[in-house]
Amino acid sequence: MLLHAEDRRDRLTSKAGHVGSELTVMRRLAAVLVLMPVLVLMPVRILGGPAAAQEVWPLQERAVAFDDTSAGVPVDYVPLARASRPWRLCVLYPHLKDAYWLSVNYGMVVEARKLGVAFDVFEAGGYPNLSRQIEQLQGCASDAFDAVILGAVSYDGLTPTVAAIAAKKPVIASVNDIDDTGITAKASVPWREMGAAAGRVISARHPKGSTPVRIAWFPGPKGAGWVRFVEEGFRAEIAQSSAQIVATRFGDTGLEQQVLLVEDVLDEVPQIDYLVGSGPMAEAAVSILRARGLSDSVQVVSTYMSHAVYRGIKRGRILAAPTDFAALQGKLSVEMAVRALEGSLTVRHAGPAIVVVDAATIDRIGAEGSLAPASFAPIFSQPAGR
Repeated sequence: MLLHAEDRRDRLTSKAGHVGSELTVMRRLAAVLVLMPVLVLMPVRILGGPAAAQEVWPLQERAVAFDDTSAGVPVDYVPLARASRPWRLCVLYPHLKDAYWLSVNYGMVVEARKLGVAFDVFEAGGYPNLSRQIEQLQGCASDAFDAVILGAVSYDGLTPTVAAIAAKKPVIASVNDIDDTGITAKASVPWREMGAAAGRVISARHPKGSTPVRIAWFPGPKGAGWVRFVEEGFRAEIAQSSAQIVATRFGDTGLEQQVLLVEDVLDEVPQIDYLVGSGPMAEAAVSILRARGLSDSVQVVSTYMSHAVYRGIKRGRILAAPTDFAALQGKLSVEMAVRALEGSLTVRHAGPAIVVVDAATIDRIGAEGSLAPASFAPIFSQPAGR
């Protein structure tokens, strides 16, 4: 634009006879010389300056690594742009039966492709299958894999196997809490706070001294690493309210199992005001309550986010759910594994800040970082560099 403007001024000047052609050439040359540094330097300034598209993850790092009761310290975490080599990761999930672990898988796929690393996924088929996951974890000891990412089915049932493998390669705990013996890093949030956040949804509506309400509580599979902490957080918060837990049902987080548990409670326990529990429980509850004509009299709260829970909140069928941004935790798990392999791991225990999603906040918070796209299908083997 500067050159074009100079050309127009030169032509006008020439026609007026005020300057000669030599002066016109000099002006053109001066304009080019002035502009050249801008053309060279501007892209460098934009790429390296505040306007750069630098990826930053807002996380909370535990003040004491592997201690979920320690304070969460906000950090703006800058992930790696690329791995130094095409590492291969062995990834273990409890299952892929609900949208939560699907979203974790999505985050891992996105990050692995960005970094240029590979992974293979092995899922245990459900929380009761500890022996199967132990076998899968033992397979991760193979020289074919450089590091392990473990979404554990048990808090301490895998400890001896983890310790043995940790002598050979990094082991990253992903999402579910686990005994820290042999663990290199944890990408997770305090599950006690997830339970407390769900409890606060009810305690805010029913403070101590108000009219009592009755809760049916579905914590999840007994013995799973996260369930006991969700239990502690939820019950501690409900103790500060007028709500009463009148029924508790443990069970695997498959949808079919949760349907049976919800049906059982509604058949056996009278006058339930709230159904509170896992994402699959909340999904099952919406359909069951509608079929029984109870949608207006029984409220549903989930202890974590899934696609069905998100839709339920949008449609006014589910009251609220905390999100721990499962997809972002998947990304962080891969990131930590690569940093551990490359000797650049400095943040050993971190995760996203927990946020409660309800009708008032859902449009502002959205689904990004929490959920995989609706079209995403699980990927069990991710090649390097793709």
